[in-house]
Order: sequence, then structure tokens, then C-alpha cells
Amino acid sequence: MTSSADRFVCKTDSPEATITLGEAIGCSLIGGLVIGLVGPLGAGKTQLVKGIASGNSIDDTRDVTSPTFVLVNEYAGRLDLYHLDAYRLSTPKEFLALGFDEFIHGGSAVVVEWADRVHDAMPEGTLWIDIAVTGETAREFSFRSSGVLAGRALQAFRQELERCSP
Repeated sequence: MTSSADRFVCKTDSPEATITLGEAIGCSLIGGLVIGLVGPLGAGKTQLVKGIASGNSIDDTRDVTSPTFVLVNEYAGRLDLYHLDAYRLSTPKEFLALGFDEFIHGGSAVVVEWADRVHDAMPEGTLWIDIAVTGETAREFSFRSSGVLAGRALQAFRQELERCSP
């Protein structure tokens, strides 16, 4: 793990470890937070969201699936979790037409897969997570905050990860 005030990097070596990482994020979610996920096909974006959902007290994470074809999934937990996928969208305008702004409120968190495809539509305070494939099941997660809320969320996540680590 490496970190600075607004950046943090950690690695996982399996899909299960990616889910565990997501659980730490989910336990520390802050209402109104938007998380932008960036990474190639098969990087583990949906696995990370399964963990976020679990950490956010969503009962059955088997219901957490990629919203590639439905574009938006909603899961009720400690916070409402909106899971969006921008892969099939052509423009940020199409993304905003989904009602994206309406999903962001104090009682929710929003996770956007393929957020780089709609970068211009993402709010200034997004917590960005870039996922790099470093091996068959190994991944590197680079977190960067851009704004006060994302910075608070990143700090809370790092504290939760330290609390959960042996």
C-alpha cells in the first residue's frame, strides 16, 4: 500500500480479496458520494461493487450484477446504492439523461462503472478508482479524491481498511 493525502494504492490477488476490499469501502461509504470506476474488461469492477454492497449492509450480494444492459441497478442498504454502467453510452449527455443527478443525495452513494467514458458528466467531488490488471487474478487499485467529500471518504476508507487488516 502507498498513500498520500488524496491518493491511495492497494493490491489484491484474487476476486475474493477484491470483494473484501470493496467491503471496506462499503463500510465507510458517506452519503452523497460518487465513485468512478475505471478499468478494462475483466478488471473486477463488478466484483468490487459486490463488496461495496456487502459492506453497505445489502443482504444478498448475489443480486449485485453488472448493469451493462439495464444501465442502472439500485440496492437498498445502510445507504441506497446506485450502480451505473456507462459502457454502452456514447456521450455524457446520454449518461445525464438517465437521471444521474437525481441519484446523488445524502442518503445514497453512486458507483459508476466505465466512468472515464462520461468523465465530463461526473461531479467534481468524485472518488476515482483506477483498476489495473497486474496478473491473472491480481489487481492494483489506485484511489484519488477530487474534492472535500471524496477526500473525507478516502480517509474513512483508509481507516476502515487499517481497522480490518491483521
